[in-house]
Amino acid sequence: MTAEGSTIKNRIKNLLRSPSIKLRRNKPGTNKENLSKKVTLEKVLGITSLGNRALSCDPHSGLVAYPAGCVIVLLNPKKNKQHHIINSSRKTITTLAFSPDGKYVVTGESGHMPAVRVWDVAARNQVAELQEHKYGVACVAFSPNSKYIVSVGYQHDMIVNVWAWKKNIVVAANKVSSKVTAVSFSDDSSYFVTAGNRHVKFWYLDHAKSSKVNATVPLLGRSAILGELRNNFFNDVACGKGRKADSTFCITSSGLLCEFNEKRLLDKWVELRTGLATSLSVTEELVFCGCADGTVRAFSPVNLHFICTLPRPHSLGTDIATVVDASHLFSYKTDVRYPDAVAVSYDPYNRWLSCVYNDHSLYVWDVRDLRKVGKVNSALYHSSCVWSVEVYPEAREGEKMCLPPGSFLSCSSDNTIRLWNTDTHSTTFTRNVISNDLQKIIYIDSSTNTLMDPECAASGNTEKSDSQTSDNRSGIRTLCVSPNGHHLASGDRNGTLRIHDLEDMEEIMNVQAHDSEILCLEYSKPETGFELLATSSRDRLIHVLDAEQEYGLLQTLDEHSSSITAVRFAANEGKVRMISCGADKSIYFRTAQKTAEGTVFTRTHHIVKKTTLYDMDIDPMCKYAAIGCQDRSIGIFNISNGKQKKLYKGSQSEDGTLIKVQFDPSGLYVATSCSDKNISIFDFYTGECVATMFGHSEIVTGMKFTNDCKHLISVSGDSCIFVWRLNPELTISMRQRLSELRNINRPIQGPLHKPHLLRYDGSCHGNASPGLSESSGSDSSSRPRRRWSRRLGSMDLMVKSMLDLRQLESFAMPSSPTKTPTHDTLTEDTLGSTISLQPITAWVSINIFGWWIFSVAWLRPACVYLCVSEYQVKELAAGGLLCKGKGVPCPDKHSPDSACSVDYSSSRLSSPEQQGEDSEPTEPLSVDGNSSELDMEDLEEEEEVLGKNEHKLSIPQTPDQEAFLKKHFGDLSEPSNSGNVVSSCGPDSSQEQLEMAQVLAEAFESVWVELNSLPPPYKSASTPAGPLCILGNRTSAGETLALLEQYSELLLRAVEKRLDSKH
Repeated sequence: MTAEGSTIKNRIKNLLRSPSIKLRRNKPGTNKENLSKKVTLEKVLGITSLGNRALSCDPHSGLVAYPAGCVIVLLNPKKNKQHHIINSSRKTITTLAFSPDGKYVVTGESGHMPAVRVWDVAARNQVAELQEHKYGVACVAFSPNSKYIVSVGYQHDMIVNVWAWKKNIVVAANKVSSKVTAVSFSDDSSYFVTAGNRHVKFWYLDHAKSSKVNATVPLLGRSAILGELRNNFFNDVACGKGRKADSTFCITSSGLLCEFNEKRLLDKWVELRTGLATSLSVTEELVFCGCADGTVRAFSPVNLHFICTLPRPHSLGTDIATVVDASHLFSYKTDVRYPDAVAVSYDPYNRWLSCVYNDHSLYVWDVRDLRKVGKVNSALYHSSCVWSVEVYPEAREGEKMCLPPGSFLSCSSDNTIRLWNTDTHSTTFTRNVISNDLQKIIYIDSSTNTLMDPECAASGNTEKSDSQTSDNRSGIRTLCVSPNGHHLASGDRNGTLRIHDLEDMEEIMNVQAHDSEILCLEYSKPETGFELLATSSRDRLIHVLDAEQEYGLLQTLDEHSSSITAVRFAANEGKVRMISCGADKSIYFRTAQKTAEGTVFTRTHHIVKKTTLYDMDIDPMCKYAAIGCQDRSIGIFNISNGKQKKLYKGSQSEDGTLIKVQFDPSGLYVATSCSDKNISIFDFYTGECVATMFGHSEIVTGMKFTNDCKHLISVSGDSCIFVWRLNPELTISMRQRLSELRNINRPIQGPLHKPHLLRYDGSCHGNASPGLSESSGSDSSSRPRRRWSRRLGSMDLMVKSMLDLRQLESFAMPSSPTKTPTHDTLTEDTLGSTISLQPITAWVSINIFGWWIFSVAWLRPACVYLCVSEYQVKELAAGGLLCKGKGVPCPDKHSPDSACSVDYSSSRLSSPEQQGEDSEPTEPLSVDGNSSELDMEDLEEEEEVLGKNEHKLSIPQTPDQEAFLKKHFGDLSEPSNSGNVVSSCGPDSSQEQLEMAQVLAEAFESVWVELNSLPPPYKSASTPAGPLCILGNRTSAGETLALLEQYSELLLRAVEKRLDSKH
């Protein structure tokens, strides 16, 4: 008996302290590879080609390859479709080249221990890798026979390698002391030429020696005889083709096109009549030279005679929205400035020339007829760090929106705000001829210097500087669109606040709001009843402006002692809150109040963390704030009381800092970006990582989910915008949740008592929640009835297990003490007529590894019995079952066959993995050692909000769990008698089950006595005395939660006490 009792005790303890979510987390098969497949890179709006070494054309298919951060973009210019290869090493791609047959792409990268990688174009995966460089790879090239790859390192590497890539061996290598910017193979693969600073050198391959010797042999090199051009910087080099196969062409930064003969002698050169020349592309018939001011000139390779100049791209500062006809593009203007061409690449298959300009624009010209050059494709992107992205809000009923659906805006250090729309099927606006995705550019000033990337090849610099440490203080730092979609607020790096009217894109306000850069802007939501704009800055100040009164200043807050990284508004519990966090490690919670001076925000809570706080977002239900911390954790704070409820890991890596935190529109998931350039998506309730993505080469400075929940848009310091397509599973989950939130007629958040509308003076009046209409409490016909498992067969009840006691749902007022009412007799009148009777009946829902079992428990003052009856086990709605009895207030009127329940559990919610040491004291821990208040509050709210809709719950089971359940709990069976004994399952353990039933019955009796001794937290004239009666009163949510937590703890202690007494 002792051994059996010990077994029961251990089973209860171990199972209660090992919830299913922990077992699921350790389930095999959930690896990082699966997480990275949950998202797909759909669109890249950016290009990071710094020179001709980073642009290549497939000679057979016409695909154009260029880098965008850590991504190779394969563009089909005719169809305007992109394919992407993401560098798995997460290093910046600096150079690339197609193989002669177009089947492979070779890339070089920068960073610690960079590699030369070969990628299969069709399969888009890596097939070879060479790590022989230390600092970075400046340029790469395939030999015309595809047998070798030559790679040249950065200046500090001082090495050039020839790689037999299919054998994965270096066949020849040598050192080079100059900075090299370009490399080109001869037509017969016998030699290649490198060019750079005062450097043109011919390197010869001895095929016989390299094929016989397995070890690396020294590479033989001979310098070209430069003569009077020896002090020039040679930006690019290309070996001749066809009749001019023995010649080598070079271009200097000073604007000279040079030709070297087979003896390495400078044969002839020609002036390009430009201040700067950057790139070169040679065919059998033409030599194309990319020059300054948008100029691309064509020469004959035979005698270097000038042939023509290609059309220029758009001028800097062009309003692209007005360029709707091709004639506008080809009209030459004399008083404007054009971007410099930094890369040119010829496609012999289609006879197209691809050009990249230093404002990060890409043009593909049709040069089949040089007298009539046409444009095949073009695109225009940000030329510098992109700081922020904002999705244009969805149209509300009856409101006229200024921008088409699916639009989003971005701002950058290039001093522009750009409007994008990637929906190619939309017909709500007229597209321009320059870009299919970019719809409008708002130029902040008339200067064009910031529109050009100074790091492009025009400077001759192959080693990219750190844009984050640059002293350049220009650019727009943050954006925010008003909820009605009419105004756009922007803050720049000098502290200037601008307001634009999105209907005509005109600036309506410009004010020097701060002394330093503005880090955050936030409009208040319509639910608050206010139209406010908050600005926070590095100068430690928050300004609150009244958008209704021409953005007049309402209040300035100066509590923070360092940079304020985020400020947010929230309509919470009938009050307007404002939360801010900053580099001083502080979080301030404020509440709006009406004073003699007007509406002001007063501090209600102040939390100090141990690390810097970089970003914050509010969940759509305005109940919790998620804050990204320097230690890569996400802190979840209750907005009402300022307490930390959860703390879980916000990054999959062990390095870096959380930079951004962003909720999806439904509040189910939260996306984070880390300084290690990775993006992760977490389940907000469990903290489980559901997706990861990478591809940016600099830190991700902003993220937003689209309104349709299909995409996540990320922006970065690498000047690129990535549009990620989410897994349909994630999209469906978010849309289902959104649909449930939108279909209800009541507010999606707020206290359990009757909601009130917040006045402008901070008081409450009326019967509606802030910004939302109130559902009628008397009209229940329009509401769908809540689902719950119906009873089958006998009225005797059977309990499968008492696991997870913290998930007991609630207690309803009983029916008759001597007779269990049938399903038909559970009417509202029956429930109301038995309120005052002493015996108590409770509907109990227990979660066993995701299996939901409903049962009835009789609680008597002197003796407690548990009776059992068969129930049909189904996948049930997460919301609980509510009823309304006489004398017990309830917000809703439900159908007569509804049982009373308050939902405190869900199989998809979990507690935090760890509690922050620096957080304020939280509520008592549940029996598994984790904080349960967030789970209970979340699900109580879901009961109020979402209980009317279906939630399908998964049934996660590992083989161990399934075997355990089959062994110890079996299938539901018939009750052994009419109702006085708890009958468990499994024929071989009846004695053990009887003992367990007796122990639990005694535990219930003990808990009942202890509950009766507790002082009631709330009493009213209409509510009968007694703790369990108070549970039915939904007007005091806090007291109910506290009492139920006490109940869970008391019940566990009672069970342990009874089990101990058995031995």
